[in-house]
Amino acid sequence: MYKNFYKLQSSPFGTSPDPRFLYMMPHTREALACLEYGISARKGFTVLTGEVGTGKTTLLRRALSSFSSRRVSTAFVFNPRLDTLDFLEFVMTDFGIVPETRTKSGMLLQLNRWLIERFRMEETCVVVVDEAQNLSWELLEEIRLLTNLETSSEKLLQIVLSGQPELEEKLRHPSVRQLRQRVSLWCRTQSLSESQTHAYVAERLRIAGSREEIFSSDALDLVHRYSRGIPRIINLLCEHSLIVGYVEQAPQITPAIVEGVAVELELETQPFYISSAAMDSRGTRQSHLGSRDADSFRTTFNGEPTGRQDR
Repeated sequence: MYKNFYKLQSSPFGTSPDPRFLYMMPHTREALACLEYGISARKGFTVLTGEVGTGKTTLLRRALSSFSSRRVSTAFVFNPRLDTLDFLEFVMTDFGIVPETRTKSGMLLQLNRWLIERFRMEETCVVVVDEAQNLSWELLEEIRLLTNLETSSEKLLQIVLSGQPELEEKLRHPSVRQLRQRVSLWCRTQSLSESQTHAYVAERLRIAGSREEIFSSDALDLVHRYSRGIPRIINLLCEHSLIVGYVEQAPQITPAIVEGVAVELELETQPFYISSAAMDSRGTRQSHLGSRDADSFRTTFNGEPTGRQDR
């Protein structure tokens, strides 16, 4: 309803993870390059972590879409609260495989044959598990065992675990140390600084067709303050501010409008706290590579910021 008033071609602050609106900040480029490298180089396990609302799913979809011109098959598990048989059935179905039997051994044999066929056709097969911090210990172990599906030189299945910072805590547990040792690449998303928030909003408006400065600079300062730099909350604030601006026929979003929306959404009294796990990793680099992969990564994605190592 506000698109015509503000001369926009599309909604700039939608809630769906649209890769078109991914704003490439330094840490975003690094995380994206890390994901793409892990998949294309057949590294086996890649882990992506970040606070709620920092764009992990958008980043994953952008990384997977970058392989659209190549032979890549993907299975995207968005609900990890499954038992082993349900998980295997879900993965196979998403790959387009009709399970011939619903026994664990039968499905694994069928999946292995299919993966070998795809490998011979020079295809890459990827399983992405979103919200992976909710995986049971049993299913984590089963996922680790899936990486045993391999040839003498290559992993047949690439696995990306994506989740909140609690996923990193979970992977530090001694019971999953074998899985942790197999993780080749660690990627992280993070909240935005004030200047990045300004640039993020401006870029999304530009992609949506805006040619004017719809949000005042002071209004964006408040957006950052109330959102604490979390993209999902930035989107929520900006979307509601545009609606209020349309209702009030305001040509520009002012601090008063943002303040009113923040009060309505109770962002001052009910802020979105950042988890302690995320706070522990703030200021550290957003991607981590095993020592054997570091040189290859930097060579493949020459010029990408590397940040600081935390491990």
